[in-house]
Amino acid sequence: MALKLSDDRREALIGHLQTLYSDEFDEELSAFRAGEIVDLMLTTLAPAVYNQAVADVRAAMEKKLEDLDVEVRLEGDL
Repeated sequence: MALKLSDDRREALIGHLQTLYSDEFDEELSAFRAGEIVDLMLTTLAPAVYNQAVADVRAAMEKKLEDLDVEVRLEGDL
C-alpha cells in the first residue's frame, strides 16, 4: 500500500527538510532533492511506521477489551 500525501503536506515536509539541512548542515537543499528524499522516506520508512502504529493501536484496543470483559464478568457474577 503506497502512502500518498496531500500536496500541501508534501510541500510542508519538503520545507522542513530544507530548513533542517540549512540549520544543521549549513547546506542548501533544492526543492527537487528534498522531494526525492521525502519520496524515499515514504517508500522505505512509512510502511514500517504504519504497521507499528496499527500494531500499537491493536494492542491498546485488545487491552481495553480485556478490561471491559473483566468488568462485565464481575458485574454479572452473583
